[in-house]
Parts: sequence; C-alpha cells; structure tokens
Amino acid sequence: MSYIQKILIDGEQIIYETKLSYWSRFWLFFIGVILIPAFGLGLLLILWEWLVCKTTILALTNNRVIFKSGIFSLNIMEFRLGKVESIMLDQGIIARILGYGVLTITGTGGDRTPLECIENPLEFQKQFQMIVHLK
Repeated sequence: MSYIQKILIDGEQIIYETKLSYWSRFWLFFIGVILIPAFGLGLLLILWEWLVCKTTILALTNNRVIFKSGIFSLNIMEFRLGKVESIMLDQGIIARILGYGVLTITGTGGDRTPLECIENPLEFQKQFQMIVHLK
C-alpha cells in the first residue's frame, strides 16, 4: 500500500498519481557513471537519485492535491481543491521532448509552490481541471 493510500480519508479516491521524471535528473545519473571509478561514489549517487525519484509522489484526489517527498525524513504539502486557484505548467523544449515539467500551484492568498521535474505534467493538469469542473 502506497503512502498516499494510507492517508486517504473516508470517501476520498485517488484520481491521478505521478512521480519525478528520471529523465529530468539524467545529468545526475550521468555524473554518477563518471564517478563510479572514484571509490564507488558514482554508485551511491545513482542509488540516491533513484531513491529520490522513487519516493517522491504527486497525487490528485477528489478532495486535495498531495505532494510527498523524502527518503529519511518526510515532507508533505497538501492543497484542498477549493483552495487552489491555478496550476501553471512550465516546460522547456528538452522537458517537452522528455515528458516532464514544472507545475506551480497557486493557492488562495497568493501562495505559489513550484513542483519541479514532474513526470507527465500535462496529464496532471488535465485531470485537475476535470475534477475541479465536476465539483
């Protein structure tokens, strides 16, 4: 059972779930490969980046947006759907080709939270718009 499933409240359902893009962190994997001969530091870097990508989740439920990250510590950001004013997508040419981008969530009161290197951000934005229009 994933972390997101564990924290759902009664009647809450996951609509869409995504993670960090491995492609967006490819340069760190590349540096790791170069550093392999240097005391195994490269293998540690590759393992670390894989864990970061594996443990970071962005989920959209019928009630909120949840962003969870952290390997040893736990960092969670939650936005109730009614408190989200907009979700802005920023993708450069490489990010478009490789399928990742930066989603910036703007909450009521003007709080802006950028979530970088999100895999398939267009689909997340689409699912968000669909759930908001249904409410």
